[in-house]
Amino acid sequence: MSSTHDSTAADGSGHGDGSGGEKAHRAGAFDMRNFIAALIGIYGVVLVIYGIIGSSAEQAAKADGVNINLYAGIGMVVVAGIFLTWARLRPVVVPADVHADDQDDPAAH
Repeated sequence: MSSTHDSTAADGSGHGDGSGGEKAHRAGAFDMRNFIAALIGIYGVVLVIYGIIGSSAEQAAKADGVNINLYAGIGMVVVAGIFLTWARLRPVVVPADVHADDQDDPAAH
């Protein structure tokens, strides 16, 4: 049973859009959620490594005995995983007619 609102096939191939040979595609690597996940994930991994290797008693005393770098890094890695999961489960589908609109515009000089 398909919805009238959903114009693409479940696999994102675009075969269910009824536009003939044109087919929609996913944003893929250009989805902003992937960039955000990569940046947060990299910073998170750096903080986790620094929290494990670079923590000292002086830093722990400043943070009331908590290894804040380790916990913040773990939190950032978890958030990056949530962003990647979200991008994987709900991909952005770029309609095929977007490219047709771009070709009709005159070139800017």
